[in-house]
Amino acid sequence: MTEPILGPVDPYANLAQLGLTLPEVVPPVAAYVPAVQSGNHVYVSGQLPFVDGKLPATGKVGAEVSAEDAAPLARQCALNALGAIEALVGLGRVGKIVKVTGFVASAPGFTGQPAVINGASELFGAVFGETGRHARSAVGVTELPLGAPVEVEVIVELTA
Repeated sequence: MTEPILGPVDPYANLAQLGLTLPEVVPPVAAYVPAVQSGNHVYVSGQLPFVDGKLPATGKVGAEVSAEDAAPLARQCALNALGAIEALVGLGRVGKIVKVTGFVASAPGFTGQPAVINGASELFGAVFGETGRHARSAVGVTELPLGAPVEVEVIVELTA
């Protein structure tokens, strides 16, 4: 588990401290945009765990993909969401991570969705500290696009 940052938050410095680089925005796989601003909020479309344009794993969690391997995939989804936010408004404008919804392609009987989506939640906490604490849903689903094991969408409130 990554410890949240305390004190003033510099998401760029925190990403560097974590050894992470913001990825380029992942091109949409259908008819939508990666993120949209409406008023004081940014709504980030569901992000798959693409790394350099490829899915590092496919299949259902609890079968082809272990829960232990799926949590870092959820973290990658969150990192991709941060890339979309950066491209749209810049991470420096994030006032609060409001809501995270995580989808886990789950094998029958798999009930560990919350632990998988912790991969995303912990990254937001490490990058934004208290600002990264959020409401969340972790949902088991039968299938995800392209056979991805996880998908994460985010709602962010912006600073004035």
